[in-house]
Amino acid sequence: MRYIISDIHGCYAEYKEMLDRIDLSEEDELYILGDAMDRGPEPIKVMQDIMLRPNVTYIIGNHDYMMYECMKELTVEITEETIDSLSAECIWLYSVWMQNGGEVTAKQFGKLSREEQQDMLAYLEESETYEVVENDGKKFILVHAGLDNFSEDKPLEDYDIYELIEDRPDYSKRYYSDKNTYVVTGHTPTCYVNRNGEMRVYQENGHIAIDCGCVFGGRLAAYCIETGETVYVESMRGKV
Repeated sequence: MRYIISDIHGCYAEYKEMLDRIDLSEEDELYILGDAMDRGPEPIKVMQDIMLRPNVTYIIGNHDYMMYECMKELTVEITEETIDSLSAECIWLYSVWMQNGGEVTAKQFGKLSREEQQDMLAYLEESETYEVVENDGKKFILVHAGLDNFSEDKPLEDYDIYELIEDRPDYSKRYYSDKNTYVVTGHTPTCYVNRNGEMRVYQENGHIAIDCGCVFGGRLAAYCIETGETVYVESMRGKV
């Protein structure tokens, strides 16, 4: 079976419970639509577990990209002295990252050995920006945030990274005229997409949105490509 998860955001306990729930085996495949880190309590443990699994395809998210861009310049513990050595662009990005839940990741990353830090950065550098998966005549385009500046004739490789990891789709609009083509996204908690505000996977207009806001007290969702079914794990964090 092939499963899709997104936006784990450091929720290690829920992530591990999900792997048990879906009974992920070495023969299964798991696609993670980015943002395993930041905000939640154990982002580095989540990333370390993901890195050990050869049957995981990791698609980079905006939080991952912020972390990577900062830490490739600063791969030591953050101090006043090392901050002074950052480029102006990295200082700006670091500030944005901290404002968006990056502090827990930065602290835990700083406790890793130099070799562990470099391995994690290399993993993120080699991660995908999108993936296309097919099953039973259906095509699933997997991406963290969406397809900004969308054109049906635009090849996926022509989208720049910010068009894939930052801007939110118009979920009321079908993107591809082929009704068997689906855009699968994380990034936007589904409480902002579902009409009733529920933290459940959204499936309308050729979209499948699977970020059910685990780190915000919602759920972690795993969508199965073969069956179209979703498995949920309730958040262990309080509602915010």
